Amino acid sequence: MTADRPLLAVREALRRCFPAVEEQQGLWQGALRDCQPLVAALSNLAEQMQASQSVRFEDVPALRAFPDLQERLRRKQLEAGDAVLDKLGERLATLLKVRDTVSSQVERVFQVYEQHADTLGLDAVLQPSAASPSVADMLEWLQDMDRHYRNSYLKRKDLLSSIQWGDLASIQALPQAWDRIPEAEHQEFVQDTLLNVSFFLEE
Repeated sequence: MTADRPLLAVREALRRCFPAVEEQQGLWQGALRDCQPLVAALSNLAEQMQASQSVRFEDVPALRAFPDLQERLRRKQLEAGDAVLDKLGERLATLLKVRDTVSSQVERVFQVYEQHADTLGLDAVLQPSAASPSVADMLEWLQDMDRHYRNSYLKRKDLLSSIQWGDLASIQALPQAWDRIPEAEHQEFVQDTLLNVSFFLEE
């Protein structure tokens, strides 16, 4: 085996990984965009439910003839809320698939790297070229991306899992809680990383 064969194997694995991550990032962003109106719809519904609970229907003359109206309204609102939660569950499944695909791609690169780590040498890993960042930098970037997808998915899953219809105030605050999960910084990081590896990918 020539001295540069291990380095070529790792670089080839990196070349396959970054475009795959870029594709998954597109799916991730699309799923998150789909979530925004659904999260807002849940918040609005919780606000409506709270408003209807504060009305004593029996005290409203026009509604007195319909003694079960308030309960029927509540059931319809809960059904509507469950339908929105089902749609959010579908988007969450997309986020999970992205997380798993990225993790699998990154793991494959590290497997190739570990196979050749003993013969690579530190200089080969740390040395950038005119058209390419160092292997060490690229491996670190992939790890950072993988970590983001894992953490962001888990936080969003936990947030949606915590929804209880008995706690309408928390559901009303859901859009703010959803937006507090960091995303813009990651998007910028992915774009910068793909720019940094663009010449490397064309080699």
